[in-house]
Amino acid sequence: MAASSDPGFTERPGSGFGPVLRRARLGLSRPEDMALVAAAAAGGDVPDYQLSAWLMAVAIKGLDEACTVALTRAMAASGGTPAVHPGLVDKHSTGGVGDKTTLVVAPLVASLGVPVAKMSGRGLGHTGGTLDKLESIPGFNVHLPRAELARVVAEVGVAVGAQSEDLAPADGRLYALRDVTETVDSRPLIASSIMAKKLAGGSPAILLDVKVGRGAFMTDLTDARALARLMLHIAHAESRRAEALLTDMDQPLGYAVGNAIEVNEARATLMGEGPPDFECLVLAVAARMLALAGRPDNAEQVVRQQLASGRAFRQFLAWIRAQGGDDELMARGPLPLAPVRNELPAPASGVVESVDPLAAAQAALRLGAGRRRKEDPVDHAVGVRVLVKVGQSVTAGEPLAEIYAQTAHDSEEARELILEGIKIGAGASPRPIVLEHLTE
Repeated sequence: MAASSDPGFTERPGSGFGPVLRRARLGLSRPEDMALVAAAAAGGDVPDYQLSAWLMAVAIKGLDEACTVALTRAMAASGGTPAVHPGLVDKHSTGGVGDKTTLVVAPLVASLGVPVAKMSGRGLGHTGGTLDKLESIPGFNVHLPRAELARVVAEVGVAVGAQSEDLAPADGRLYALRDVTETVDSRPLIASSIMAKKLAGGSPAILLDVKVGRGAFMTDLTDARALARLMLHIAHAESRRAEALLTDMDQPLGYAVGNAIEVNEARATLMGEGPPDFECLVLAVAARMLALAGRPDNAEQVVRQQLASGRAFRQFLAWIRAQGGDDELMARGPLPLAPVRNELPAPASGVVESVDPLAAAQAALRLGAGRRRKEDPVDHAVGVRVLVKVGQSVTAGEPLAEIYAQTAHDSEEARELILEGIKIGAGASPRPIVLEHLTE
């Protein structure tokens, strides 16, 4: 076996991965190395520990823009020729607390004649997963082969499913290793992972929702802007239309954090009864998706009128039915939640100075709404509803949050976490939900 200068390092015959790893450790990665990395991740010749070492080297030393583009292209091609995308525009969120945006914007945009086909993921840690939320709806099927997904889009204009195994498989292996090697927050690894799936899926136009704040991977606006611009550069290098919105994640989005409870909030929003901050984001995202699809200049006015008309809600029900879900249940009312419901009263009067999204997410996780490991089960019925926003005046005893739990013990643990995350003082001003709009 070929030896490395690192003690204990061995390379499998013919893999050629040793020089790639050594250059990464020195910060001297080359664009041509990225094809070898993608091939190693998609194949079986290079063991996990070598790929993990490469990921950690990149997290420490970084990748330049040319290498990041090359890695993205190589991972996108690792599953073969990119698919013909059945939609006109796609969106991607970098993940946040209470982010149920896809559940509203997908049927909203589709109801305006712009087909939307989206591959979504499951929740892990403090970020919720769109697939987990959709599976709160009895019968809803997220496991759609590509042909079936295309059929649903042709039939009702919108479909959301799980990532298939042949879609950028190199990214699938590297993504799993990033989770266990603490390299999730590396900017080039985030950008290449997101964009590889979008390129492999054939998305002709992409709206990127890059979350910024305590509840996001990017807590700093400067870092979030750099990530957004890197992803836009990748998209434009591959001749894809793309824009990015930098959006606030210093407090939960909307009120609901969980699965069924977030579906209920999405349903309410489609009926014109959603939280103001969430509706604001929905309108901004949907408007930019319409613009990327070449629709009218007054896109925000159009989507606002469409949301108020009720047509987007009817599209939502048709989408649920097309993917096997119980649309009649959703038409009648919200999904049932866990049986133990408790309110968290304000300990004092004042103005809400902060609402920690991580505290709300950890409370929902403690209740069973999320997973710490990928194999953990999810309880769709539990969750929390944080009823206050930064800058809101409250009086002592007024409800700050609602907790939906299976047991009183679970509810008490969640209560303590939420209470620690809400600070009441003399005054504060919230950030706007949309912080910046980037086109390059």
